[in-house]
Amino acid sequence: MNPIINVIIPAFNEESSIGYVIKDIPDVVNEIIVVSNNSTDTTEEVAAAAGATVLKESNKGYGYACLKGMRYVAAKKTTPDIIVFLDGDHSDYPEQMLELVAPIINKNIDFVVGARVANLREDGSMTAPQKFGNWLATSLMSLFFKSTFTDLGPFRAIKYDKLLALDMEDKTYGWTVEMQLKALKKKYTYVEVPMKYRNRIGVSKVSGTIKGAIFAGVKILGWIFKYSFKK
Repeated sequence: MNPIINVIIPAFNEESSIGYVIKDIPDVVNEIIVVSNNSTDTTEEVAAAAGATVLKESNKGYGYACLKGMRYVAAKKTTPDIIVFLDGDHSDYPEQMLELVAPIINKNIDFVVGARVANLREDGSMTAPQKFGNWLATSLMSLFFKSTFTDLGPFRAIKYDKLLALDMEDKTYGWTVEMQLKALKKKYTYVEVPMKYRNRIGVSKVSGTIKGAIFAGVKILGWIFKYSFKK
């Protein structure tokens, strides 16, 4: 029997890209959930027209949007086997989702991160602060937890029951690293799958601003040091 797969896409003012993202998601996905994170453009209308379930989250923050999507999923009569998280800016390749979920389906892996490896990245698709932040965060996770993660990529898949057990709580920039740290703490099985990565449509709300880059860095390091010294 094929697993039930739901996709959660946080989106803030992604009217130019969200339709392409939804269109490129493979048909094996049972439901695409776009969480409009206080968008002021036509993101919601474009997403709905493309066939997605559209939710609204007025509190700004990546984690807020992801948690809204999770609450929606939890209230469904039939919950999924796998949750995929994907950004709405078209920087990832949604058509690679089958590669992303394959380790869960075929090898019973708990958690998969799509790694934005250098040889598959389009020039300019990751900023210098992003590259440095990924290197620093994953290096610290390797040092403190013997982790083999190389990226904090937002394109990721996880068994639904394992996701619930993580008790996710970060509301903003620390969502991805929190998930990886908690998965390490709980000794989940995990792998990275190399993924292509391209320049996003529009301007990044995090790496595209000095404020966003600084706050993201502080959040990420805060989570790492919190869990490094937590019993």
